[in-house]
Amino acid sequence: MGSLRLDTLIRVPLERCFDLARSIEVHCETAAFTAERAIAPGRTSGLLEGGDLVVFEARHLGFRRRLVAEIVEFDPPHRFVDVMRKGAFRSLRHEHLFEAVDGGTLMQDLLDWEVPAGPLGRVVDRWIVGPHMEWFLATKQANLKRYAEETDC
Repeated sequence: MGSLRLDTLIRVPLERCFDLARSIEVHCETAAFTAERAIAPGRTSGLLEGGDLVVFEARHLGFRRRLVAEIVEFDPPHRFVDVMRKGAFRSLRHEHLFEAVDGGTLMQDLLDWEVPAGPLGRVVDRWIVGPHMEWFLATKQANLKRYAEETDC
């Protein structure tokens, strides 16, 4: 099972950071480097809420992938959790935490996943999937930070 934690200080107020992180449009823009887009039958625009289902399609590791996720926990403006309902992983859970700090918001991403295929899957996870997940999340959140701090909304 893979996991990672990423802390990002974003110099905007807590509520703004929380809303940007749950915006489908901002998510797709900050993950545009994978050609990410939200598609039906899930929610395709606006701010995600508890119970929402979203379907993201993107290119990862050279393949077009779809991930169906559900917002299973929602505590604005401090936390929301999405879990994979359908996709390439055996399981995937992403916890988003937000804390007001001096100078802005500390956003924490806690990501846990499990790949299929037993022992072979663990090897692929260690050498390919894990590094890709770390690169994807770090790049996406750096883009979110830049978007939040440079955009007036």
